[in-house]
Amino acid sequence: MIDWLRRPPFARTGRAATPAEPARPEPRRTVSVGGRDLPLVVRKLRQAQRMTLRLAPDGREVRVSIPAWGRVGEAEAFARDRSDWLARQLATVAAPSLVEPGATLPYRGEALVVNWQATARRTPVLDDGAIVVGGPLDGLSRRLQRWLEADAKRLFADDLAHYCTQAREDVPPLGLSRAQRRWGSCAADGTIRVNWRLVMAPDFVRRSVVAHEVAHLAHFDHSPAFHAHLDRVFEGDIAAANRWLKRSGRSLYQPFG
Repeated sequence: MIDWLRRPPFARTGRAATPAEPARPEPRRTVSVGGRDLPLVVRKLRQAQRMTLRLAPDGREVRVSIPAWGRVGEAEAFARDRSDWLARQLATVAAPSLVEPGATLPYRGEALVVNWQATARRTPVLDDGAIVVGGPLDGLSRRLQRWLEADAKRLFADDLAHYCTQAREDVPPLGLSRAQRRWGSCAADGTIRVNWRLVMAPDFVRRSVVAHEVAHLAHFDHSPAFHAHLDRVFEGDIAAANRWLKRSGRSLYQPFG
């Protein structure tokens, strides 16, 4: 481990503690990436052992996670020194696409054509490679998103019940997530949240995320025991699912902005 990443020892002095100063507002940090100034978010994590640098899936900000004892200034320098890498990542982020008649919308790994018909039902219906939907044109995008979110909740619930049975766990509460940073989460009380946009990914990718969070019910970490448990619970190829998310996950943020 690099020396400056180590936690410095606490000095012992005989001086009395001084009153804490009022907290100052966090300064706005930015990093120049490809000619753009992007917000730089530095997060201190108790479990972190090293710095990690990421670009938000939608390309709107740069994120650095550091150990709780890490230095924010070092994190800023870490990001700025890697601006070329960030620029390459930013170049792969697709611009938000409009969801309009004739456009394609990913659904469970397939690209479906949005077939808007003024006389069709407002509730979308799948029909031979298309999503047939009616209702007012100006509310089309929001209507399709609500439909995807409802279908995501249904699919996630089925996945959750299946993997809880595999893991011999009670089925915990389930919620949809709109997070920009993670695909799923498992809270200390067992509540599992899964990003609704995974309904647009292939089934094996979506199911891998649900299985991952179920495995956290037994192992609230990413230890070897956790990964061994996940391998027993999930029937597919976790590595392949992770590769898909790394390669194509950002594309799920293109529809609906």
